[in-house]
Amino acid sequence: MHETSTVDAPKPLATYTFKVVIEPDEDAWHAHCPALEAYGAATWGDTREEALRHIREVVEMVVAELVEDDEPIPADAPGSEEPLVSVTV
Repeated sequence: MHETSTVDAPKPLATYTFKVVIEPDEDAWHAHCPALEAYGAATWGDTREEALRHIREVVEMVVAELVEDDEPIPADAPGSEEPLVSVTV
């Protein structure tokens, strides 16, 4: 008797782009993603570039968790002067 196993097909990758806000905050830089802030998408860095790198990582983790939990991804309107980060999950 042969056992058959079913393997779920991988989900197709999707790219999401979000506006992020990076502001000086005393001796550091604060960064947050308004569309994902309710999920904890806020961080900081010693430099603007470090804050941008950190917020990209946080956004990627938040979106990956939302996708894993089959939760909707909040919409974001990228038409602004603020930096944008794109993540693929």
